Parts: sequence; C-alpha cells; structure tokens
Amino acid sequence: MSSPKARITAGATDYLLAVDLSHSPAETVRQKCERLRALHRPGDPLILPNAWDVASALAVVNAGFPVVATTSGGVAATLGYGDHEQAPAIEMFAVAKRIARSVEVPVTIDAEAGYGLAPADLIDALLDAGAAGCNLEDTDHKTAALADVGEHSKWLAAVREEAQSRNYALVINARVDVFLPQHLAGSPAEANLEQGILRARAYVAAGADCVYPILLSDAQVIEAFTKAVNHPVNILALPSAPSLAQLAAFGVARISYGSILHHRSMDHLSTLLRQVSDTGQLSVASS
Repeated sequence: MSSPKARITAGATDYLLAVDLSHSPAETVRQKCERLRALHRPGDPLILPNAWDVASALAVVNAGFPVVATTSGGVAATLGYGDHEQAPAIEMFAVAKRIARSVEVPVTIDAEAGYGLAPADLIDALLDAGAAGCNLEDTDHKTAALADVGEHSKWLAAVREEAQSRNYALVINARVDVFLPQHLAGSPAEANLEQGILRARAYVAAGADCVYPILLSDAQVIEAFTKAVNHPVNILALPSAPSLAQLAAFGVARISYGSILHHRSMDHLSTLLRQVSDTGQLSVASS
C-alpha cells in the first residue's frame, strides 16, 4: 500500500514528504501524546527547557526532564535562517524528526504559524516527524499582523478535526501573540488582557489543549489571564516573569524557555571563543 504524501511548499519549491501511517511508530506517537497531555497539570507545571538539535535534546533528557520541546528560533538559527517562518518547513520538520527519533520521551515542536500548510498536510508532517505536540501561533508572518481570531479558530479546529480523523491525539499549544510588543495596544500588558482572554477562549473552543500568551510576564496579568481562561496555560520563563513557585500558585500548567537557552548557549560559546582567541587555551572552569 502506498504511503500518503504531505506537500510542503517552501518558496517556489514544492517538496513531497513521505508519511507512512500504517506501522507501529504512529501508535507510539499516540501513546506519547497522551503522556504529554497528562503532564499538563494546573498548579504543577510541566517545565520545558527548549532544545534546538539532537545534542541539546539529549541534554534535556539526560537532565531528567520528561518532555523535549523545540524552539523555532534556535532550530532556524542552526539551519542558517531567521525566526518567524524564514526557514523552509521541510528543513524545520526534518530537524524535529531527527530529535524525536533520538529520544524516548514525547517531543512537542514549535511549528510556528503552520507554514501556510493545509490542516491535512500539517498533520501529515507532524505525524511523520513523530511529534506528540506542537505550538501554533496566531501571528500571520506574511503581514506581520495578528491573524483574525475567527479565521484562526476555524483553522485550529480543522487541524484538530484532521488529527482526530487519524486517531492522532496531538497536543496543541495555541500561542496567543497579543502581548508581543508589535501587537500591544498600549502599556502595560493590561491593555491587551481582554483581547488575550478572548483569543485564548476561542482557541480552547477550537480544540487547543493549552494556550500560550507569549511574553506575558506581569504577575497580576498572568494570574487574571489564567483564572479567566480556566484551561492549561503556558508561560515563558522570562527573567522578568514571576518565580516558578508563583506561577504554580497562579495555576499555570506549563512553563517553557523558548529560545532563551539557545541564546545563552551561544553567548557562552562566544566567551569560550574569546578565551581561545586571547590566550590560545580554555580556562579550567570553562572546560
């Protein structure tokens, strides 16, 4: 029996990604989906230090974390591209697939805004990568504007419906981008709280398992958002954000680090390279 094909368009080039749904790995993915979903416990948050390649993913697992999440910014950088869907989807999914087949834990991937893929093609690509979950954001990267909440909700619902038609219990983390600086109606973040709650509730109704108000760091606004949404919430562990204990007390279910670890790792590499350039050797502490 021939395998279904997912068409992924990158620029002017079309790629065909072979997806075989008939073998046991799909069953394993489904089991990992349920394991990932069960770890979303409000008040006892899942901690996700995001990885960007196989080596960093293995480091996450070896440190004892039960899930690997990817960062689109970090993955794109390792491939030589900028963030925000500047990297071809085929290359981003290929990295996710290498990570997923290298670790035993569930992998949730940052699929950005879905790369313009139709729901069926997106689900094909996620299944082929072995993803137990994914982030899907509501910024339209073609216009750099927020997607219409109604249209984005319909698209998320179609992604969920397509997954369900394959018996694929994909864990969808719907990113709410109203708190990004370019979308803020004013300052502080309270200005966009109402719209953020509206969008989050719409995405939950569309089938999202978790909502992710990225860059939201004000304690009072996080508490109000989490209480109003009454569904698993993901918060980015910014230096300005409340402590992990405070976020747990607010009922947050998931805390991720985005591209923070990748940036700090690159900063540390720059420090090591300066040592080599200046002295020709590394300090004992650095080795």
